[in-house]
Amino acid sequence: MRYEQDVWQLQNRVAELEKQVEHLRISRRVLMNLIEKVEREKRTAVSQLEKENRRLNVNNHRFAQSLMKLQWRIDENG
Repeated sequence: MRYEQDVWQLQNRVAELEKQVEHLRISRRVLMNLIEKVEREKRTAVSQLEKENRRLNVNNHRFAQSLMKLQWRIDENG
């Protein structure tokens, strides 16, 4: 009788552990999906920031050239 009870308890414990493993697998999938989503969003944000940086550098270069031309004109007429 004791042997059968031990077997039954162990079978129940195995079933519980199998459920926990399945829940962990699902949790892992959810976390991996979230990580992938965050990585995609990060890549998009970095790309937009790089584009904005290039635009600002171009504008800065144009402004610097404009200032240099203005300074040259002031020196010529000075």
